[in-house]
Amino acid sequence: MKHLTDIENISKEDILNIIATAREFKAGTKVSDVSTKTVALMFYENSTRTRCSFEIAAQKLKMNIINFDTEHSSISKGESLKDTIENLYFLGVNAVVIRHSYSGLINNVMKSVKYPVSFVNGGDGTHAHPTQALLDFYTMLEKINTVENKKIVIVGDISHSRVAKSNIALLTKFNADIHVCAPSYMNFKNFESFNVKYHQNIKEAIEGADVVMALRVQNERHEKEGYPDSSEYKRLYEIDTKLLKQYASKDVILMHPGPANRNIEVSSELLDNTLGNTILKQAQNGVYVRMAVLNTILKGGGYAS
Repeated sequence: MKHLTDIENISKEDILNIIATAREFKAGTKVSDVSTKTVALMFYENSTRTRCSFEIAAQKLKMNIINFDTEHSSISKGESLKDTIENLYFLGVNAVVIRHSYSGLINNVMKSVKYPVSFVNGGDGTHAHPTQALLDFYTMLEKINTVENKKIVIVGDISHSRVAKSNIALLTKFNADIHVCAPSYMNFKNFESFNVKYHQNIKEAIEGADVVMALRVQNERHEKEGYPDSSEYKRLYEIDTKLLKQYASKDVILMHPGPANRNIEVSSELLDNTLGNTILKQAQNGVYVRMAVLNTILKGGGYAS
């Protein structure tokens, strides 16, 4: 692995190696192989968990970190992202972590850059968020040991969710029983191409579920597209303790990639009780998974130009 831009392009072996490395970092039994390397964090969209955990991950790896100021960079003067990254390479940058609102942009730029910079996708548009899927997978394995034949239900704004797409791609590789639940206007436009079962009724969807993952309602997109307001979603799809206890497995795991809209996707009382703790564990595990990703793609000393 020299890059991580989406889940489809990495093997099960790569995924399991990243998880194993993350476990070693979490246990304190592994040291950094990349302490002399430099990473640039290029975030063109707002972020708390992803940006902070990449920065903390790089700090723990004893890397040099450039928090790239996207608003005051030469890109604002008309420089292309390709040219910016190639210049960063000659300044000593080994890897770039990019978050951007345009789907597919990171793959396109990566193909155009002529020099050996490693690319990590921190989330691009509605396309992919591979490190989120990896940390979600790691968290599931900590809780239930395997996802094979486990019923995993993703509830919410599926149509706009890069998290859902990356999780489905990863969980499919490991033979999970994947279900999605959303109103029709939030479902995938090309639903049939995904290896999932679709439900509109949340009670039917989470019946016997081992994992329930809620997604953020992306109101900023809905306002542009004329979707119903969030009160309608809350009435039909809000997850609370009563719903989980009545329909899901007794040992169900509740997950959310964040940020959560309290009392819309998940009730506050559920977020603040024991079941809600797994969501905080996801954030914690994100640091170790991102340490593992950076260490994996850079430990070989880069690739020949």
